[in-house]
Amino acid sequence: MIEGHGDDLYRYENIKMNFSSNIYAGTDLSALESYLSSRMDVVRSYPEPSAASLEQMIAHECAISPDEVLVTSGAVDAIYLIAQAYRHEGTCCILQPTFREYEDACRVFGYRECGDGALCWLCNPNNPTGDVIGTDDVLALAERHRLLIVDQSYEDYTMAPLLQPADVVGRDDIILLHSMTKRYAVPGLRLGYVTASSSIINRLREQYRPWAINALSLEAGKWLVQRGETAIPDLSTYLAETQRLRVMLNEIDGIEAQLTQTNFFLCTIQQATAAELKEYLAREHGILIRDASNFTGLTAHHFRIATQSPAENDALVTAIRLFLN
Repeated sequence: MIEGHGDDLYRYENIKMNFSSNIYAGTDLSALESYLSSRMDVVRSYPEPSAASLEQMIAHECAISPDEVLVTSGAVDAIYLIAQAYRHEGTCCILQPTFREYEDACRVFGYRECGDGALCWLCNPNNPTGDVIGTDDVLALAERHRLLIVDQSYEDYTMAPLLQPADVVGRDDIILLHSMTKRYAVPGLRLGYVTASSSIINRLREQYRPWAINALSLEAGKWLVQRGETAIPDLSTYLAETQRLRVMLNEIDGIEAQLTQTNFFLCTIQQATAAELKEYLAREHGILIRDASNFTGLTAHHFRIATQSPAENDALVTAIRLFLN
């Protein structure tokens, strides 16, 4: 689904407010930019073949062993790597609606989807709904499948309790996916990592391509982990603003905004399609939303919103009211 993701900002001119990307937009990256500008010399040499230095730093942060961590070029890279490594299992279970790349990766490697599939894919918090499944239920789900892959890319965008790396490294039936892209708000760098038992990580390394992480991304990853700061300085205030926005949208006749436990949520519009609303907002107001109709199980009337600043959120509500009146 190369062309089917949100944040398709590149398709439009004069977008002033981007509600399409789930990544927090208020992060000051100037210090990282300054650091990387001083390390441009690294592009003259090949990077580490396996990003071992960054894996060691992540392992220390997570209180696990470096052989229980695998750094990847974003969480999507990990998704395809897992699907490739376990392709002989043949069947998969995907809890829909959810991130489309699980389905696409399984299709590429010839899986058949069924309810009791060997591999089960769970996005938690879930994109696009914002739902979070409790840890007890996640562990119960693992008991019903050969391997449970839990994509926790949005783990820094919720206050709900989630599984930790130390909870799963002693098991051979759970993999956790993590997104440095989301944690540090650096989507252009393409950084993520897997935590799992050493036997699972070894299996993934057999499919791992050399130099998967470029030199600048590796430098950035190490700098970010060493600093220890996440993208969102005040998560509770940000999530409170999410609820304020959701309530305002629900006050508009013809709009339904669903419950969420993170910074984004699904909406439906009755009088038009999501695509029509998206084009109007982009053209008339410089506002970009996510048309969610291409998520399996959703309809042409679904769209997704990610919380921005209070002023931008108010502008979105006003613009949708104008569209419907």
